[in-house]
Amino acid sequence: MKRIGLISDTHGYLDEAVYKHFEACDEVWHAGDFGAGVAEPLAAFKPLRGVWGNIDDKGIRQEFPEHNRFMCEDVDVWMTHIGGYPGRYSAQVRSEIYTKPPKLFITGHSHILKVMFDPKISCLHINPGAAGKSGWHKVRTLIRFSVSGDKIDNLEVIELGKR
Repeated sequence: MKRIGLISDTHGYLDEAVYKHFEACDEVWHAGDFGAGVAEPLAAFKPLRGVWGNIDDKGIRQEFPEHNRFMCEDVDVWMTHIGGYPGRYSAQVRSEIYTKPPKLFITGHSHILKVMFDPKISCLHINPGAAGKSGWHKVRTLIRFSVSGDKIDNLEVIELGKR
């Protein structure tokens, strides 16, 4: 079993509470728009997987891919910053998501917390919302969940407070 801490859209702001909420996690996944000074402390804290977002600089883009497709336990995971959501996938992922769907599709970008199952492709979509202070969201959020074999469970939404 792996316990995952999922974060996105920090835009250079890393709340100290993230460390407390992700203490029991085995890995941290960041769905893009890290901003300056976020990747290094997260990587020092826990093993870090991520993707670059539209505001990320050359350094982040060299360290993280635009699309990160990997296996976690027996779950095929696809993480990208701008990917849309069920019924409204972005043009850059639409073809592949329907021909080779993952079991878990993670995006960021919208700053909208969203957890949806797409029955057309049997895929769970998660967008953890935004954990940073930049943007139009009103509440900063994170998500924690577990992957055990081919199961995704124990999903928890964590509110960090107002933007």
